[in-house]
Amino acid sequence: MLEHQPIIPAISNHRDFKRFLELPMTYGILMNFQLAQLEELVSAMRAKNKKVLIHSELIKGLSADEFGAIYLIQVLGVDGIISSKPKVIETCHKRKVIGIFRFFLKDSISLEQSIDIARRIKPRFIEVLPAIGFKFIPAIKNSLDTHVLLGGLIETKAEIEKYLNAGALAITTSNPDFW
Repeated sequence: MLEHQPIIPAISNHRDFKRFLELPMTYGILMNFQLAQLEELVSAMRAKNKKVLIHSELIKGLSADEFGAIYLIQVLGVDGIISSKPKVIETCHKRKVIGIFRFFLKDSISLEQSIDIARRIKPRFIEVLPAIGFKFIPAIKNSLDTHVLLGGLIETKAEIEKYLNAGALAITTSNPDFW
């Protein structure tokens, strides 16, 4: 599963999508595409034995709620969904697909609130943005039984190594130079 891929490409254009299809990576995140494009993109990923993760809040034309999640799961057959909405993550649990609860660290209050929500919904995976919040990995893991992914504002490969060494399961990045 995600445990075997330390870098997870976040793909938002067709050029990077074609590049990803040729890489020896399994998981990819689709975002910033139009809803009408997803069926073709998912089919292309399946043809290359890729696993499809969708950032549901960043798909144009998709309702970013549990009903949009049901569409992604039942109609498109995605392998997982990334969302900051607890109902979407709960829908993923019920439908037995990967649910990655995404939260943004703006301050200590946002960290506490996000941990409280995560305690309630019990996600198997959390994505923390920005990645410079890596120093909170121990606090998150002490509070929750979850894997932590980091993404956002990553500038160097050295940072990626530092974040992985700090306990991140994987790094999500839209920068193809890091794939």
